Amino acid sequence: MATINHPVESAYFGGGCFWCTEAVFSRLKGVIGVNPGYAGGTTQNPTYDQVCTNSTGHAEAVKIDFNPHQLKYDQLLAVFFSTHDPTTFNQQGADVGSQYRSVIFYANPIQKQTALDMIRKLEKEKVYTQPIVTQLAPLTIFYPAEPYHVDYYAKHSQDPYCQIVINPKLKKLKHSYAALLK
Repeated sequence: MATINHPVESAYFGGGCFWCTEAVFSRLKGVIGVNPGYAGGTTQNPTYDQVCTNSTGHAEAVKIDFNPHQLKYDQLLAVFFSTHDPTTFNQQGADVGSQYRSVIFYANPIQKQTALDMIRKLEKEKVYTQPIVTQLAPLTIFYPAEPYHVDYYAKHSQDPYCQIVINPKLKKLKHSYAALLK
């Protein structure tokens, strides 16, 4: 049987806790894999404990590998903006610190322009009552998180954090983007 190769692109988003972001994006058609990790900082090979000190400059982020023939980058951006609060600086809910900032790490000029266009569209349409503070930054290095963070929601969906914080995001995803779900 012949192997069919599909094109793969990657998107890198920080939208608060990477457990939440991973749980959201792993449910989309065309997503091949979602890996939690750290991006945007200065410490080489940071650990979770180091990132939590708010001293490394890293954001908790996810690397989303996707098939662009099934899912477009602008669709990923739409899901990103609707499943976290892009108007809070260095905070998502009770998670506070620069590691929880809203940030798009673009891998190329097309991703940067697409993200800028999306932000302008959301601002023009006044989707949010407060200004969007999502940062745009070039991707430098993405460091994978420790293995215990991978598939966290799938392994711990009954934990209070998952029930209180992640489940509402998944409910919103299902309501707003049912056509994009696996």
